[in-house]
Amino acid sequence: MTKRPFRFSVGGGEPVSAKALGERARRAEAIGYSTYVVSDHLLNTLAPNIALAAIAAATETLRIGHLVLNNDLRHPAVLHHELATLDVLSEGRLEIGIGAGWNEPEYTASGIPFEPVATRVSRLEEAIAVLKGLFADGTLTFTGTHYTITEMEGRPKAVQQPHPPFLIGGGGKRLLRLAGQQAQIVGFAPRIGAKEGGFQSCTFEATREKVRWVKAAAGARFDEIELNTYPAFRPASVTDEPRKAAEALLARINEREPSGLTVDELLDSPHVLIGTVDQLVEKFTRLRDELGITNVMVGSGIDEFAPVVERLAGR
Repeated sequence: MTKRPFRFSVGGGEPVSAKALGERARRAEAIGYSTYVVSDHLLNTLAPNIALAAIAAATETLRIGHLVLNNDLRHPAVLHHELATLDVLSEGRLEIGIGAGWNEPEYTASGIPFEPVATRVSRLEEAIAVLKGLFADGTLTFTGTHYTITEMEGRPKAVQQPHPPFLIGGGGKRLLRLAGQQAQIVGFAPRIGAKEGGFQSCTFEATREKVRWVKAAAGARFDEIELNTYPAFRPASVTDEPRKAAEALLARINEREPSGLTVDELLDSPHVLIGTVDQLVEKFTRLRDELGITNVMVGSGIDEFAPVVERLAGR
């Protein structure tokens, strides 16, 4: 589907000093990872935008991003100020990952209403419009159901124009259609927790259907979009016994709730990255050839996954 070169990102936002975080980021940069991403949860993790500022200061070429920001935690006018600042501080290396929010216990603990998915996606749609409007030249006036902006100019001005690339991801049709219309990077996720077929949404064929949704929504701009996946159930790993690891993973999944998946479906899934170096190189090549996926977040195992990155990054 595409000859776009592979890009690999690595994550990790556990509480460590800026020095330790910078050393980790420089190691990722030296190996050939494209981007360092952090998540956005009210858990025992570093606050994402502050962590990314530290990473940017410690590196030269490594891009920085989110996988992904929870839109419900920040007003988009405030978020724009932070994002534009990050793009300036990093000299144009920011990738904006943003989603509608999903982890209900965080909402409950913090007192933030966990509204229906349709409401959260609608709010995300408006937030993206506000963010892009503030990244643009001139002033923005916006009146929506969730946000109102009055003659506001977005400052500081970002280095990347017209705005840093947006990564929008999800597993449902509405969110992926939004991503197809608005994102430069579309991230695929399984619909874990869905009332029906949640685990089946992680399969290769289910992901193929998601690509079709994105393509239909994107229209003529589809070829400009980068497609992303990540390991949803366990970190990516290089092993000589992938089937044994997949069997153990499937047993853990089925303990939580019956998945209806087979071991072969798990090993085939774009969200399960387990195998030898050669097997993973073959798998990523197939993901690119058949689904167009070239952007992979591997988890936190910088060194373990390095042989695969060194084989494929930029190729």
